Amino acid sequence: MLTGSRIHGNQSAVRNPLILGKRHGHLLWRTNMETISTILRDLTYSDLNQWAGEKICSRGKSYIKRVTELRRTPVDQLVARVSGSEEYATLIRLDRAGEHDWSCSCPYASGPCKHAVAVVLAAAERVKRREDIPLIDEDDELYLDLFGDNQAAPLLCRHSENEALEPPEKERKAGKVSIPKILASKSREELLVLVVDLAGRYPEVERLILETEQLHSGRIDPLIRSLSREIKKLSSEPAWYNHWKHEGNVPDYSHVEDQFKALLAMGHADALLQLGEELRRKGTAQVEQSDDDGATGRAIADCLELVLQAVPKSSLTPPQQLLWVLDRLLEDEFALLESGEEVLENPIYAQEHWQEVARALEHRLATRARPRNPAFSDTYQRKKVMNRLIHAYRRSGWPEKILPLLEAEADHCGNYEQLVDALLAAGQREQARQWCIRGFARTRENLRGIAAGLQKKLREIAGLEKRSDLVAAYRAQDFFEHPTLETYKELRRTAEKAGCWPMVRDAAFAYLESGQRPDLPAKGGKATDWPLPEPEVGWPQVKERRGYRPFPNRETLIDIAIAEKRFDDVVTLFCALREKNRAGTHLGQTVAKAVAPTHPEIALTIWRDLVDGLIAEVKPRAYVEAGGYLRLMHKLYESGNRQAEWQALVTELRRAHKAKRRLLEVLDTLTNSGKKIVE
Repeated sequence: MLTGSRIHGNQSAVRNPLILGKRHGHLLWRTNMETISTILRDLTYSDLNQWAGEKICSRGKSYIKRVTELRRTPVDQLVARVSGSEEYATLIRLDRAGEHDWSCSCPYASGPCKHAVAVVLAAAERVKRREDIPLIDEDDELYLDLFGDNQAAPLLCRHSENEALEPPEKERKAGKVSIPKILASKSREELLVLVVDLAGRYPEVERLILETEQLHSGRIDPLIRSLSREIKKLSSEPAWYNHWKHEGNVPDYSHVEDQFKALLAMGHADALLQLGEELRRKGTAQVEQSDDDGATGRAIADCLELVLQAVPKSSLTPPQQLLWVLDRLLEDEFALLESGEEVLENPIYAQEHWQEVARALEHRLATRARPRNPAFSDTYQRKKVMNRLIHAYRRSGWPEKILPLLEAEADHCGNYEQLVDALLAAGQREQARQWCIRGFARTRENLRGIAAGLQKKLREIAGLEKRSDLVAAYRAQDFFEHPTLETYKELRRTAEKAGCWPMVRDAAFAYLESGQRPDLPAKGGKATDWPLPEPEVGWPQVKERRGYRPFPNRETLIDIAIAEKRFDDVVTLFCALREKNRAGTHLGQTVAKAVAPTHPEIALTIWRDLVDGLIAEVKPRAYVEAGGYLRLMHKLYESGNRQAEWQALVTELRRAHKAKRRLLEVLDTLTNSGKKIVE
């Protein structure tokens, strides 16, 4: 199968595609000893379809005449312009091994585009007509659009694939003027004039000189005020970027980062904390409103990492340092302070420091209003404080306080699973079971995710106690709540272990047919013949919506029958669904693929219906999709030595839809899929 990578964007963004990147550390470009014509003569339409997809290939064919300025590079790449809604610069690197690469300035980003396919086919037309494809000139406007000002590009073409991309060290240094030598030859007066002149011409030079002097002299108040103004200005800028247009505004925090590094190196930790707090508050508000794929957030995080490095060097006491970091981590919603976790793990903080932190966090929890229900959003912050307190207990040497804390907070924070895990780790299995039952009752209505987790814990506890029948009962509960092939497989595995699978299997199929759960009393209170015990917890029964009838659940019955290779049953169930017009496209695809080897006529009928439905849409994309099903039919006819029927089908489609030009193009790809694009 052909593969490829992509560099895309507007023309100004397509830089030096002679080097299309790296894959697994190996360069994709090389001095190709085979000519473009040789590669094109071996290329088939099937290769193109696998590379770009039938839809893109079909569209690419209609763009062949829009290809202009077709050229080749010294490394046997194809370059051209292709006109569409705009004019795009396109580059293709063909490779004998099928490792094709492409670059196009169009916005399509899901793989090879129609312009890339069009360039390949246009080049094939040239080869077919025995016409040469001229070498691109470095002064050509297309060359400049693709490679920009990169003067290294033509030189790279002369290297073999095993040579380094960059010129040797001696070549890089050749001709490079030595600045230190020039400055060393100047007198003091000449250097002074030069520096003053540079400072007058370039404000950034003047600022660098002044800031360096302030740092070394220790008079940093002006620097702090200047940085504060810069942070205020930068954080007020809108942060956005449009990848389609390659335009936007990403605030540049590089100078702030450089000054933070200098402050840290010169030992001004307290000043850095002050500035860092200002950046954190204003930067958080900016990131919340940004739309730049996180670029601004990453820049701010780089600055704040320096601030966090200053915490242990500040005048704060060790407990105050820990609380300073903890307070800001509790408010950090955009991962701007991730390295704060490293500060908390610093071994310089002893047990007595963490004990003071633990007392402070205990006080915060005690004075914080407790939510009445764990479903409320204010439990989120309370749970974060609780987890920080648990960490503080561990670092304080007070692990015995963790379980009482989890129990006290469970009904308020909904941390039942966390509590159960802790109880199980402590060997308190019965207490863990009781908390599962209690938590499930409190969360099954409004917090089903937590309740499902507690139900899973009960199943795990049953497994620890070797109660295979109870484990199977919980798996049955899962199956009846969500009847799918996967829940059926889990039910089968556990019921076989419990030794009651045949009876459970019959009950499961009866449920899929009728909707009557065998683990609950039947209508009228009549007991059912169900071999598994009643689980400790259960979900509330939901009434069926009026007019909605989910049973019989033939879709799941079909999935199970396919998995069990009962293909006669698959066909019977599917036909029953078709009679009621409930056989969707996806289900039809699944069934046809499954039964093709054993029931080819059914598969062909399903695929033909799908083909006819797509053709009736009278849309080019639908024709391409129909081509996929026709390809499957072709393989099935071919495997059954029924080529005459296939030819009759294609002839019938051509006759019935002779006015649909795009459909006929798709049919051409079917009959010529193995045909070489250059004959």
